[in-house]
Amino acid sequence: MVGLPTTVASRAVAEDAKPADADAPLLAGIRAAEARGEVRIVGKTTLHELAFGTTGINRWAGTPVNPIAPDRVPGGSSSGSAVAVAAGEADIALGSDTGGSVRIPAACCGIAGLKTTWGRVPLAGVWPLAPSLDTVGPMAANVAGLARGMALLEPGFSIGIPGPVRIGRVHLPADPRVDRAVDRALLASEMEVVEVALPHWEEAQAAAYTLLEHEAWRSDRHLVETRPDAIGADVLRRLQAASRITDAQLAAARTELDRWRATLDEVLDDVDLLALPTLWETPPTLDEVSSVPNPRVRGFSVPVNAAGLPALALPVPADELPVPASLQLIGPAGAEATLLETGLVVEAAVAAR
Repeated sequence: MVGLPTTVASRAVAEDAKPADADAPLLAGIRAAEARGEVRIVGKTTLHELAFGTTGINRWAGTPVNPIAPDRVPGGSSSGSAVAVAAGEADIALGSDTGGSVRIPAACCGIAGLKTTWGRVPLAGVWPLAPSLDTVGPMAANVAGLARGMALLEPGFSIGIPGPVRIGRVHLPADPRVDRAVDRALLASEMEVVEVALPHWEEAQAAAYTLLEHEAWRSDRHLVETRPDAIGADVLRRLQAASRITDAQLAAARTELDRWRATLDEVLDDVDLLALPTLWETPPTLDEVSSVPNPRVRGFSVPVNAAGLPALALPVPADELPVPASLQLIGPAGAEATLLETGLVVEAAVAAR
């Protein structure tokens, strides 16, 4: 953002950061709306350091307080954006999503988040993590807010009247209470839902993490080599581990991900969207992750990034849990409008319960 430094919530970056000479191109629609008096930029938010973590905990820049569950993590990496929306400090926020960094904090904070199709939103001026996976998307309290956020990122974007869709329900190992909440929301929507198998998820997840961490090392290696003392311990450990990924491991991961993309293409030939939880379980408490060397919020997210597909995270009621569950809908490339239109149906159905 012109006139302000980009620090990525890292002391290693902040100490040498200079105010930007120009806005990142993705801000053009927001600036135009601002000039028309339609929006007001209220601030920049913090995040998990270097956008490389899922808890949102940042011991240097500070950890945003989860407004719906102050004892639990806000989720990462786009923690501050999710908290700003959940706390009512912003109607719309932007976040980056490389392995779940919009959807995971949205799920932790009980709001909606949209991971966009890879390449749809320009990334010039955005601090890179893993360029072949990086995306930027909106976060808001509800689907209407996400649609407005997309229109700011991509002027002319709009959604229409929701139409019939065929949803493929994917079951992966998750807390049964989360699964029940997702299934109740889908049932209430009265849309066509069929069971589908999604083989090779675990293999795709492992391969996607290999690729993500390899590219993260390439993006931030210079900081590790010059300012290791200024990087948080959790992020530093991950980057150092990523430095040891071999060419053979990377090649195997890319082969696995080619198979994964073909699998998803085949499954999405039979259904319009896929449905599964955003998170495996309830977001952990701050106490639960305090003694873990490399804590993570466990989500069903990074294989979606590896395929470059868009995905919606939408809060749904979960009476058995301390916070709402989060339904994730995944669509084919470019299906953001369909995802949001379908999300409107689900949102209205659960609100009427």
